Amino acid sequence: MIRNALFVLLASLSTFTNSETIDVEYSRFYSHVKKLNSDDTQGLQFAFGFLRVGEGRLCGINNAEIITDKQTLPLVVSSEGRFTVPQEKALKLADGIVRIDLAERANLCDMSVQLETVPEYVKTEYSTDDLKNIYSQYDAFFNEMGSFLSFMMPSVKGLMFQFEDKDLDFHSDNHPPIVKGIMRLDESWINESKGFTLPVEPLRITAIASGK
Repeated sequence: MIRNALFVLLASLSTFTNSETIDVEYSRFYSHVKKLNSDDTQGLQFAFGFLRVGEGRLCGINNAEIITDKQTLPLVVSSEGRFTVPQEKALKLADGIVRIDLAERANLCDMSVQLETVPEYVKTEYSTDDLKNIYSQYDAFFNEMGSFLSFMMPSVKGLMFQFEDKDLDFHSDNHPPIVKGIMRLDESWINESKGFTLPVEPLRITAIASGK
């Protein structure tokens, strides 16, 4: 019995020391999300997470919330380990913090910021207008950022559909192949597309960009 109790105690201590709660100023997140306040980029969002150092995977997140002196706002964390934050200047003015309960030690996790489409664009059927609209929003974002950072910003060359199953391979006559969970559509293909249906919903849609 003593041995079993000691094992449970050691297991509990191990779990505790391998996790950590961190506080990050909301202003750090707001500096990103405020860049999407244009009507031309309403279909895009920034998703935040933490990359495990040296492994290329996302660190687990047990819970995330925004805290001010007057309120606590829970944030939805995806199964992948990413979350979004509202674009509220009031939270910045209130010196809000984003409290993140990491499943791993904070010194092993670096913040990751990803530009992707909003959930409304995650589906199985896409029309030509859908694809052109998504492409144009990424193009608008990079153009707007490039208006004062033109020497640094890349240009959009296409769209990348990423799927949860990283081993997914699928071939169709209606769209480019899905290889290892990724499908790439270049600009010319999008302009000539008649739309398509996917076998499963993508995890996200991001831009294919290249330097100028």
